[in-house]
Amino acid sequence: MSTALSRVAAGVGAFFRFWYGFIVGDDWTVAVAVSVALLITAALNRRGIIAWWVLPLTVVVATAASLRRTPAPRPRG
Repeated sequence: MSTALSRVAAGVGAFFRFWYGFIVGDDWTVAVAVSVALLITAALNRRGIIAWWVLPLTVVVATAASLRRTPAPRPRG
């Protein structure tokens, strides 16, 4: 029984590690920005304001900011 429980726990851990790596990836700030944009979009839509443009705009701005923070590769030699 203990072995089966440890396999389940290992599977659950692997599941969450996969999704953390998939969603957060290399830059956690992009994941936070998209999450906040989803909340803002939902809040505006609840008030009857059409806000479909918030999420694409956030993705473009957050991705551009993330790329600007990425250091340039060093030349090999």
